[in-house]
Amino acid sequence: MGAASAAAASAALVPTAPVVPAGAEVIQASVMTNPAALPAAPSAPAGTASPEGTAGALASAAPEIAPPCPADMSLVGTFCVDRWEAHLVVAEASTNGEGVPLAAGSIHPHAQRPEAGVKYEARSAPGVFPQAFISRVEAKAACVTAGKRLCARREWLRACRGKGTQRYPYGNRGQRGTCATGKPHLLSALFGEKKRGWTYEEFNSPRLALEPGFLAKAGEYEGCVSDLGVHDMVGNLHEWVGDMVDQELMDRLDGEEVERRKQPWREGNGVFMGGFFSTTSELGPGCYYTTVAHEPGYHDYSTGFRCCDDATLPPPPAKDTRKARGKKPAG
Repeated sequence: MGAASAAAASAALVPTAPVVPAGAEVIQASVMTNPAALPAAPSAPAGTASPEGTAGALASAAPEIAPPCPADMSLVGTFCVDRWEAHLVVAEASTNGEGVPLAAGSIHPHAQRPEAGVKYEARSAPGVFPQAFISRVEAKAACVTAGKRLCARREWLRACRGKGTQRYPYGNRGQRGTCATGKPHLLSALFGEKKRGWTYEEFNSPRLALEPGFLAKAGEYEGCVSDLGVHDMVGNLHEWVGDMVDQELMDRLDGEEVERRKQPWREGNGVFMGGFFSTTSELGPGCYYTTVAHEPGYHDYSTGFRCCDDATLPPPPAKDTRKARGKKPAG
C-alpha cells in the first residue's frame, strides 16, 4: 500500500465529532452543572388524569363499609346488644305533668317513673345510672324509638354467657362482689319488715334508687363483663326481654336444668333477666336468673332494660355458577 493510501485509511478509523447546532453547547454545559435547567416535560392535555390521580379517585370513590354495630353496642353473632344497661333521654321536646319544659335530648332522672305522654329514647353509655322503675311496655317503646328492640331471651343469654358456655359473664362460678348482687334487702332497711309485705307505692319509692351503695352506674363493676364486651348483665337491675310467658317458655326453663325457686306465672306475663342488686341465685344462677311472675305493665325499683338490634353484615360472596372446564379424557 502506498503512503497516501495508508494515511487515508488511518483517517477513516478516527471518529469525527458530531456537528453541534449553534447554542446547543450552552444547554449541555448548563445541564452538567444544574439539572433543573432541563426543559419542563410537556403537561398532559386538559381533561386527562395521571395514573396515580385515577387510582386515588377510584379509592376515594369506594363505598365505606359500615360497622356491624354502633359504638354503644357489641356484636354477638348476627345481632347487636347494648354494652350497658339503658337510661332514658327525652326524644322530643315536651312538658312534664307539672308543665315544666323537657328539652329534647335531656336525660330523664333514673329514680323517677317515666312521664306519661312523653316520648323517650333508650341510650346506652358508661358512667350513667340506668333507668329503674320501668315497665316492659315502656322499655319496648324506648328501644323502638332508638331504632332498636328488646332482646329476645336467647339473645340476652348468649350475650351474657359470652363465647363460652359459662353461667356468669366472667366464668362458670359466681364470685361475690364481681357484679352488683347480694346486697341487703333495701325495702326492709328503709320501710321495715312487714308481715303483709310492702305496698306498690313503697316498691316504687325513688329512695330505693337513690340510696348510696346499692344501684350502681353503668360499667362501675369493671369485672362484671362478658368476653363479648357486654356489661352488668347480672345484677344491678333486672332487664326486660321481648319474650312473653307461655307453656312453651316454661318448658324451656324446666329443660335448662338449673336450680330455681318456684314462682307463680300465667300466660301473657313479661320476662326479665339477670337479677338485681339484692338478689343472688333464687331464680337461677347468674345469666339464667329468670323472673316470670309479673305482667308487662309491672315496674318497681329493680326493673331496667337494654336493647338489641340486627347487625349490619356484608352480603355473602356470590357463588360461582360457572362449570369447571376439565380436559376430555384421552381416547
